[in-house]
Amino acid sequence: MSAVCGDGRVSAMECGDKASMRCPSGGGEGSLDRLLPSVSTSLSPRKRTTSQCKSEPPLLRTSKRTIYTAGRPPWYNEHGTQSKEAFVIGLCGGSASGKTTVARKIIEALDVPWVVLLSMDSFYKVLTAEQQLLAANNDYNFDHPDAFDFSLLVHTLRKLKQGKSVKIPVYDFTTHGRQKVWKTVYGASVIIFEGIMSFADKELLKLLDMKIFVDTDSDIRLVRRLRRDITERGRDIDGVIKQYNKFVKPAFEQYIEPTMRLADIVVPRGGGNMVAIDLIVQHVHSQLEERKLRWDMAALASAHQAQPLPQTLSVLESTPQVRGMHTIIRNKETSRDEFIFYSKRLMRLLIERALSFLPSQVHIVQTPQGEDYEGRTFHGKRITGVSILRAGETMEPALRAVCKDVRIGKILIQTNQDTGEPELHYLRLPKDISEDHVILMDCTVSTGAAAMMAIRVLLDHDVREDKILLVSLLMAEMGVHSVAYAFPQVKIITTAVDKKVNDLFHIIPGIGNFGDRYFGTDAPPDWSDDDMDEPSC
Repeated sequence: MSAVCGDGRVSAMECGDKASMRCPSGGGEGSLDRLLPSVSTSLSPRKRTTSQCKSEPPLLRTSKRTIYTAGRPPWYNEHGTQSKEAFVIGLCGGSASGKTTVARKIIEALDVPWVVLLSMDSFYKVLTAEQQLLAANNDYNFDHPDAFDFSLLVHTLRKLKQGKSVKIPVYDFTTHGRQKVWKTVYGASVIIFEGIMSFADKELLKLLDMKIFVDTDSDIRLVRRLRRDITERGRDIDGVIKQYNKFVKPAFEQYIEPTMRLADIVVPRGGGNMVAIDLIVQHVHSQLEERKLRWDMAALASAHQAQPLPQTLSVLESTPQVRGMHTIIRNKETSRDEFIFYSKRLMRLLIERALSFLPSQVHIVQTPQGEDYEGRTFHGKRITGVSILRAGETMEPALRAVCKDVRIGKILIQTNQDTGEPELHYLRLPKDISEDHVILMDCTVSTGAAAMMAIRVLLDHDVREDKILLVSLLMAEMGVHSVAYAFPQVKIITTAVDKKVNDLFHIIPGIGNFGDRYFGTDAPPDWSDDDMDEPSC
């Protein structure tokens, strides 16, 4: 049976041998002030460490579905802004109390496709040479608040909650050092943050929408820690016991256990307590329903009806040549060879047109006749092309043909057939793309859903909005308006704009499924112009 504590916290009354939750005990607010160090708002330039494994796949497969633990969820409305902040669950408890197990049980029971699991172990401070020696001899206290960089932690969690991307380095517990590979993590519908000091900072507590304390018997925690540190981290039994008695046990009693009273929910016995997990999941579901993190296609479709085309749009002049090529590629009777040939011709013209919008500056050169010629040259650091797979990939050869040594990135976005939402499934962007002018390529844009998400991903990687050019062979007015309204500084270049989109969000009169016609594959009956297939080899 469930109940609610007087202060609003949820609990479950224990019944027989069933799993349960209980209300945390009270206590004076001032008694924890010593546990709450002040937080600096400035970021240290030092690199940080994390325990996350670089080979860990960005998904969790459950009996019901695949849950993406890295990837951009589509919570952006027709204005290109995030509808609501993510729901953040804070999990606290002693070392080896089962926090990660509880987190994974919650993730599986939630059945939400976009989740981030963030470990506090990612935010250990970088050790000095002297501290490295102490750590090697099990004489460094990793269980003290001073071992963590709370400033970086708060900054990172705040960005994730806002739906932005963050980069976290990888910490190796075996060597007590950092690896060179950094891990990119995005915000999600739900963020689960777990760590021994999850409740030990005032600013951090403000970011947590639900606080859960995992309460496990100390003997069980010691046995688990022995097994983990010996088998997974290469420690010897004497070193583990020495560290436990010297640092882990005292730190739990002094810094961790007192924060139990700050929790909304206390979960005894960890991941085996399914009654507690079910109650947690019910509450999170109700919160997500209130936030309605859904892609509103109807709002996207009706937001800009009867509006003039935006000034950021540039349409290739409809010369007899351009119109003739459109006649061929739009014709359903056109063979695949001719479709590819004339599509490539249009792509080359389109890319050349797009390049004319890049910044340039005066550049004087001397001709072979010894005379000066006042010309122009690109005024920027680099040009990078990013294709939205799979159809956008067909535009890469045209870009490479006119831009020597251009860098190429790829984004795979697919439409969820159950929800109608665009979902990011694959991302590979060149290093330091934030400094580049980016040509974003997609062959057709109907609703603008995939294009908007792709632009949002580029912005998350700190590409300036006014440095993004969206290039497409064919667009619907609806997609043009959606992108232009959401991202008014993005330049849009296309060869033609069709007025209508039907009930299935197909461009009318349109061109058909470009990817299927180009690659010679069969389109499914319910295909959409914004549907993206698997990348071609």
